[in-house]
Formats: sequence, C-alpha cells, structure tokens
Amino acid sequence: MGLIKAIKSAVGTVTADQWREYFYCDALDNDILAVKGKKRINSSKSSNTKGEDNIISNGSLVAVNEGQCMIIVEQGKVVEFCAEAGEFLYDTSSEPSLLYGDFGEGLGKTFAVIGKRFTFGGDTAKDQRIYFFNTKEIMGNKYGTASPVPFRVVDANIGLDIDITLRCNGEYSYRITDPLLFYKNVCGNVTDDFRKGEIESQLKTELLTALQPAFARISEMGIRYSSIPKHTLELTNILNEELSAKWAQLRGIAIVSFGMNSVKAPESDEAMIKELQRTAVYRNPSMAAASLVNAQADAMRAAASNKSTGPMMAFAGMNMANMAGGLNANTLFAMGQQNGGMPGQMGNGVPTQMNGGMPGQMGNGMPGQTNAGMPGQASGSAAGNQVGWVCSCGQLNKGKFCSECGQKKPAGEPLYRCDKCGWEPEDPKNPPKFCPECGDPFNEKDIR
Repeated sequence: MGLIKAIKSAVGTVTADQWREYFYCDALDNDILAVKGKKRINSSKSSNTKGEDNIISNGSLVAVNEGQCMIIVEQGKVVEFCAEAGEFLYDTSSEPSLLYGDFGEGLGKTFAVIGKRFTFGGDTAKDQRIYFFNTKEIMGNKYGTASPVPFRVVDANIGLDIDITLRCNGEYSYRITDPLLFYKNVCGNVTDDFRKGEIESQLKTELLTALQPAFARISEMGIRYSSIPKHTLELTNILNEELSAKWAQLRGIAIVSFGMNSVKAPESDEAMIKELQRTAVYRNPSMAAASLVNAQADAMRAAASNKSTGPMMAFAGMNMANMAGGLNANTLFAMGQQNGGMPGQMGNGVPTQMNGGMPGQMGNGMPGQTNAGMPGQASGSAAGNQVGWVCSCGQLNKGKFCSECGQKKPAGEPLYRCDKCGWEPEDPKNPPKFCPECGDPFNEKDIR
C-alpha cells in the first residue's frame, strides 16, 4: 500500500505542477526590504490550485516592477537575477512542463521527475523560491547621539586648535544597492517578508560610530561645527567611505542622504570659542587702540561722576592704571598705521610678533616700542631726537599739560637713571637706548 500511495502522490504532484505560474509583487512599503514572491491564483477561474508553493514550472512568468529587483533561488542557491522592470520568462527551470516547449522532450523529463519523487515517497524533494527586493530609497531612519561625539575646532585666523564635543540628531536614508549580498548576508531564505526594523538598531549603532572619524575629516576641511548642516553632501560621502566595509561590501547597502536637525556644543565650549574669537581682533593695533580709547572714555565718565572719593582722586587712580598698563592709544594707533596690513600683520604681511616678542610687540619685544625707543616714540634716544617732555603715563608732549592724561608738566627736564643697576648717563637728559652696564632698555621707569 505504501508503494501505491507513493506512486499516486508522485504522479499527482507532478501533474499539478505542470501549469505555468505567474508571479507578481505589489508595491513594497517603506519598511519592507525583501519579500517572498507568491503565485497569483484566482481560485474561482484558475485550474492551477493544487500546485506546490515552492515549485516553479518551466515557462513561468515573473513581473518585476520599478523600484524592485527579483531573484530566483533553487535549493538555496541563486540561479536567476533580474533588476530590470518588465516581464521575466523563467525558461531554464529544472521542473519540466508539458505545456511549455517541446512536448516530447517535456514528457521524458516529466517521467524522470515522477521517478525521482517516487523515491522520496511522493515528496517534491526540491525548493524553488522567488524573492523581491525593495530598491527604492528607504527614508525616515532617525538617529541621535546618546553620548557626545568629539570634534576638533581649528580656526587659522586666530590660531585656535582645540577639541570639543558635539551632539546632533536627524534622519538618514539608505537603499539596497546589491540585492545578492543582502540576500546572502542579511535576510536569507525568509518565509514571508524582511522588515527594516530587524536591522535598524545595528545600522544606527554603526552609523553613530562612523560619525567620529567623519567629523574628524570634516574638521580637517576647515568647516566650522555650526556649518556642518550646510555640508551634508560631503558628510554623506565620508560616511559611505567609512561604512563601505560593513554596509556596501558586506550587506549591499549605501547611504543616500544624511540630514541634521541641529548640531549643539556644550555652552561652556561655545562661550570659550566666542570669547577667543572676540579677543583675537585685538591683534590689530588699531582695533586695540579703539577699544582702549572707548574704555578710557568710559573710565573718565565714571571718574567725573564719582562722588565718594572725588573726581581728582578718581582721575589719579585712572592715571596710575594707565602707567601700569605700559601702553596708550597713541602708541597703538601709530603701530596700526605702521602695519598697514591685515589684522595682526605688518604692511608686507609679516606678523607683528618679531624677534620672539609677544603679539603687538616689535623690535626687542617691549610693548608698543619700535627699535627699543620710549613708548610711542620712533628710533633714537628718548629725548635727543624728540622735542618735548615725557609724561609719567609715557606720552610725549610739547605743551604744559599731558595730552593723554592731563597731568601738568613737571618742573625742569626729566633726568634718567637705570632702574636696574643705578647707572646714570653723562648727559642725564639724553640717555642711550640701553644701559651699558646691564643692558636694560631706558623707559619711563628710569625717570627720576
């Protein structure tokens, strides 16, 4: 009885599988990446209602829509591939059909299949499947940095090079570029469909990991962190390069677009960068002079309205502060005119820092001096080449009162003695540039 049942089953299944099938796939939703193809059967009109689900008869048709790719898998191996929209005729199937091709040849192969199925007790002993892949852009994939991502801020204009951290969020899209790789390494022989939620967490984790080297390369391009949302195209290309080994070469996936809602740095880092950028403008002596004049004007107004100590005491304190500062607005304006170039540069483009001096210094590094002269003076001795008197605030004057601080001209001409070693010049009114005993430059501190 078992042999008779096996023969009947083998003949019955082979007869049912003689009909040519028609496979069709409706539009795939955004969250479906792959789906198993099914035969389109109208039970009320079609006689093909008993064929095996995983058998594709020779001569069957497969309709491939735009935005889809089709593969045929036989016994677990991909045997056909079609990425072009239209009708695909499967005429190389190992399952013969008496209704397609040469009848005599088909009849011989049919009996061979019956004999094979008989040895398996009537079972088909074969698995043939069709899979459709969604090759459209898969959009709406959200991401967000759970922990800050390092970012290097480089500003050549102010000489800034510092590491900060950023947080960002947004959405990205991707698409399947190689369905064969995706089938072999990701979805495999699924029985129904494969949705993006099954790999969404893994893709997001790898994307956020790739953001660190991507941000590093964006920084090397000189792009400010606040301008990153304007350079999403460059960021997309960099991310594809960083993820190519895992996404493109392993899974057959590529990023299409990468969008950012916002890029945020810690408030402390933002405040620090803004402060450095604001103070960098003072490398230009003219800008520094204008700021100093504005500060002095504010100080004078405050001193004039000071009722607790009196205006004269307030002005005296302001003069002492100016003397301690070592610079005055006229000196800075003179430096700015002498530079005549970009902020922080000489007329010929050479930075104002010369001979190891600090920014805003010249010559031997003394603030606001040129060729080791007195503050606000050009080369030559402090009194020999200039006519006038030097106020305690460092301003050279010709009148009876200082044009910078208003102090009255002292009685007699200034006499000089080195404040370091006590050496006095032969002509105490006309000292040399430097003390011959200790090398200290003569300035307002040497007036006695």
